[in-house]
Amino acid sequence: MTTHTVHDGPPHGQSPSADRPLALITGVGRTVGIGAGIARRLAASGWNIAFTYWTPYDDRMSWGSEPGAAEVISRTLAGHGASTTAIEADLADPETPARVFDKVEQRMGGVTALVMSHCESVDSGLLDTTVESFDRHFAVNARATWLLIREFGRRFAAERGTGRIVGLTSDHTVGNLPYGASKGAMDRITLAAAHELAHLGVTANAVNPGPVDTGWMPEDVREHCIRSTPLGRLGTPQDTAHLVDFLCSKEGQWINGQLLMSNGGLA
Repeated sequence: MTTHTVHDGPPHGQSPSADRPLALITGVGRTVGIGAGIARRLAASGWNIAFTYWTPYDDRMSWGSEPGAAEVISRTLAGHGASTTAIEADLADPETPARVFDKVEQRMGGVTALVMSHCESVDSGLLDTTVESFDRHFAVNARATWLLIREFGRRFAAERGTGRIVGLTSDHTVGNLPYGASKGAMDRITLAAAHELAHLGVTANAVNPGPVDTGWMPEDVREHCIRSTPLGRLGTPQDTAHLVDFLCSKEGQWINGQLLMSNGGLA
C-alpha cells in the first residue's frame, strides 16, 4: 500500500461558479468508463465536477491505463461550463477519503453530491480467491464507500434537500466472488445513509447498471448479454449517467433508499 495516496491531478478550470453545485465522482480513470459518462452528464446539467482516479489499478487490468485521460475528461467537462479538479487517489488506504475531501474543499468548496463509481474487480471464485484479493476488494468497494459517505455526512453544509449520494453496485458473484460480495456490502452501506443522513435532507440510492462493456468483455460474454437482454443491446455509460443525473436533480428528490436496476431488462 502506498504512503502517498492522494496526488494533484491536472490543472482544473476556472474558479468554481457559485450557481453550480459540486459533485464528487470517484472512479473516473478512463474516458470510456461509466464514471466519465456520469461526469459528462452532470457537467452538462450544471454541476461542477471533482473526480478521482487511480492509475495503478488500470495498469494491472487487461485494458491498461489511458495516459492523459484525466486531462481529456477535464477539458470535456470544462466545455460544458464546469469547473473541475482531478485527484489521483488510492481508496484502498483508509486515510484517502478524508484527504480527498480536504483537497476538494480547498480547491472548490463543499460537496453537494457524492457519486461512487470506483471499484476493485478481479475475477475469482469460491475456490481460488486469495485472502489478499478478498481484503483488497472489501477495502476499496466497501470500506472506502463507508468512509466517503462518513466524510460527506460530517462535512455537508449545502441547502437541506439538495444533498445526493449514489453508489454503483453489482449482483455478479459467480466466478467473481470478492467483487460481488464487496459490492453487496457497498449498496447496503449506501442505503443506510438514506436513514442515517435524513436529518441533513440527503437522499441515498444504489444503482445496478448491469453489464456495461467499457473494454473488459470478451466476445462470448458480449453475445450472451445481448441475447439475454430484451432490448437486444448492451448497456452504455450514458444509460447509467442519465439515471444518476435524474437522481441528483431536484426532480429526483423523492427517490430515496432504493436499489435500482437499470439493465434493459437483463434476464
